[in-house]
Amino acid sequence: MRTLALSTALSALALTAAPAMAQQAHTGHHQMMMEGALLTVSAEGQVEGAPDIATVNMGVTTEGRTAQEALQANSTRMDALVQTLRRAGVAERDIQTSNISVNPQYVYGDGVPPRITGYQASNTLNARVRNLARVGAIMDAAISAGGNTLNGVSFSVDDPEPRLNEARREAMTRARARADLYAQAAGMRVNRILSISEGYGAPPMPVIYRMEARAMDGVPAPPPPVAPGEITTSAQVTVVFELR
Repeated sequence: MRTLALSTALSALALTAAPAMAQQAHTGHHQMMMEGALLTVSAEGQVEGAPDIATVNMGVTTEGRTAQEALQANSTRMDALVQTLRRAGVAERDIQTSNISVNPQYVYGDGVPPRITGYQASNTLNARVRNLARVGAIMDAAISAGGNTLNGVSFSVDDPEPRLNEARREAMTRARARADLYAQAAGMRVNRILSISEGYGAPPMPVIYRMEARAMDGVPAPPPPVAPGEITTSAQVTVVFELR
């Protein structure tokens, strides 16, 4: 009975003390946070470098009196285009269909309903070219093989992670330097980092080349010039600092 009474008394004491201890911990945490100031800083790091991959969006557009006729003509020319890309050195894994569509073609007149005059079939693909010196020649060969849609070229890097890591380090360095500046201006110092969150920059804008007439006065046009230039890899960080 004495043991039971002692155990009951200790349990009651623990239940009574727990809210008080929680209140003290909360008050202490609140006081610790009130000792300094919070500063949120966003910064971006950028790294520029030459690309090593070009992605060309190209394809075939055909017309026919029926949808089947337009599709059949399109398939024949598209097969020739893909075979040309393979012979030019574009790997199978680097050729990917991006869009296939068949649409009726209408003629419009005053006071009469639109009338279907035929159908247009379109098939486009993305071809990744890993030898940038051959981008212009590959586009020219694709056009010679029957490709009549060339929407543009975009450049990228095969392994962006090393450049992203460099951009991340640059972003963090800038965020800390900016925090030190604000702290100094406020007569304080950076005490610690409370949180870090990461974001990514926009992908590089594609360099656009649109197909015009291949020949003039019967003379074939030369391969289009393609200048890869440099692309920018960027990373953003948002850091919350405690100043004291």
